[in-house]
Amino acid sequence: MLDVTPLQTAVDALADRLRSLPQSTLARGAAAEGLALARELALRAQRIERPGRQPYELPDAGMFAAGDQLAVAGHDLVEALRNVAIAPTDDVKVAPAEELAEAVGLVRAAAGRC
Repeated sequence: MLDVTPLQTAVDALADRLRSLPQSTLARGAAAEGLALARELALRAQRIERPGRQPYELPDAGMFAAGDQLAVAGHDLVEALRNVAIAPTDDVKVAPAEELAEAVGLVRAAAGRC
């Protein structure tokens, strides 16, 4: 079974940090960084869950929603990785463990910039 705990923990920590930041820090780029990461994680989840279909872009719900959007997108990716590890499909292009490692790296890199 794929241990998705590192991704879930990293996403939750960064989402909590974004939720607690003052407006001035969010406006200086932390919210944009969080939204960009949320969009990337959502894209990765959609590619796993619906390969071959055009993914949608996560909308910008405003700077104060960046943490929540990151949490939702991150948890969607966690579940997609967990499910594909249990029941792999022929359409999956990247192994779940590789995708997990890449996603953890993206979250940690974004956390370093926020």
